[in-house]
Amino acid sequence: MLPLPPIDLKDVQQKLATHFRPWQRSFQFWVRAVDIYTGYKVFQLRVSLVKDAKKQEEMWERQHEFAAEKIYAMCSDLGGFFLKVAQIIGKPDLAPAAWVKRLVTLCDHAPATPFDAVQLMLEMELGRNVGEVFERFDVDPLGSASIAQVHRARLRGDKSDVVVKVQHPGVQDLMMTDIRNLQAFAFYIQKTDVKFDLYSVTKEMEKQIGYEFDFIREADAMEKIRRFLYENNKKSPVLVPRLIRDIVTRRVLVMEYIDGIPILNLGDEIAKRGINPGGKIAVAAKQKILQSLTLAYGQMILKTGFFHADPHPGNILIRKGSEVALLDYGQVKDLPDELRLGYANLVLAIADGDPIRASESYRELGIETLSKCENEQHELLKLAQTMFDTKLPPGVTMLQPFSEESSIKKIAVQAFPEELFSVLRTVHLLRGLSVGLGINYSCAEQWKPIAEEALFRAGRLKGRPIKARGRRRDVTCDIPQFPGE
Repeated sequence: MLPLPPIDLKDVQQKLATHFRPWQRSFQFWVRAVDIYTGYKVFQLRVSLVKDAKKQEEMWERQHEFAAEKIYAMCSDLGGFFLKVAQIIGKPDLAPAAWVKRLVTLCDHAPATPFDAVQLMLEMELGRNVGEVFERFDVDPLGSASIAQVHRARLRGDKSDVVVKVQHPGVQDLMMTDIRNLQAFAFYIQKTDVKFDLYSVTKEMEKQIGYEFDFIREADAMEKIRRFLYENNKKSPVLVPRLIRDIVTRRVLVMEYIDGIPILNLGDEIAKRGINPGGKIAVAAKQKILQSLTLAYGQMILKTGFFHADPHPGNILIRKGSEVALLDYGQVKDLPDELRLGYANLVLAIADGDPIRASESYRELGIETLSKCENEQHELLKLAQTMFDTKLPPGVTMLQPFSEESSIKKIAVQAFPEELFSVLRTVHLLRGLSVGLGINYSCAEQWKPIAEEALFRAGRLKGRPIKARGRRRDVTCDIPQFPGE
């Protein structure tokens, strides 16, 4: 009888851990999500018994702080897709201040993959040793996000630095598990509390995030957007990194290094230079930053429908003269013409405060609503402003979908086109940036001339729009000079 081969217990343990990890993550998510949700439902009953408004406000603040710690712990411990969830909900206009304060730190703090695993991935993808390709390669990453991490390096025979984006090993299966759990939770929430088609939103997220694992697709998207912005402007409103085309694989991407400061550090940088954060110079710099970003997005969404769909703070750098660099093209969206033009029509409705046009645009876009109020058209316009403009409606300082006064409570959104979610998310991220910078402005008003031009070119608008209104008006006063080339 032949002797049995020796059993590698370490290998068996590793395989079992890998096999059961999705089940373990699902269990952890549901235990924590149910705990947070039921905590709020029980609290709603308790606070309803208190008549004093000031005391109610204090109670809500404490509840939000308590829940923020639990949400932070869940997103931080589970990582992966939940870091993206933190980016979406951790915005000043959407979430309670306690949530924002806690979640904003998660933007670029995903656990880094050890360098030996990064090196193995690089050599497997490139088919060469790291030393053969790079003259210098920084072991410590510049940053680590949910799908990949980036390292600064220099190619052999080159004088300029590059950024190397390397995918975390095994991350795709885990993120898909996370998304499906969130879909089930969203389906329950929309049936019980928030009358909005959240399930369709999570389906679109599943599709979009699935694309992020293909860096060849990301490279093509980055080149396409760079070419469009540089060809359609005398000076591109945002900088887009130049791709190093011959070093791109499905899991490795190399591009030029762009120096600058993260937009989240802008306030600290302004204070460090002794500039009054509320003074003319700082306000002019912030306005120029938002103006540049908004113009770039207006052109991408309304002129071509092909746009960068992830403008969260971790993807935005500020350079000299308040110049903006837009990074990470893993999430892009290509809107069909009918949705692009339908959205252009909605932009005009919001910019002009036209409730009839807003109602028509809803139907054209396939947004199905059910009214629960008398002044339906007014609430439909308010809902459009809330969802698709960076300027909050008058009197609204924070979106509260659970509130009885919320437009979503009065106008139930029964069906929402999955493909429109990327536009919705982009506008909400831009709004979060504007609230964070303390600048209240309307992207719909800035996009109005671009929307008019798009509709005119499609033969849907009489009378040629004034093109000059869509151009960027450069701010000429003294702008703080931030690190850059």
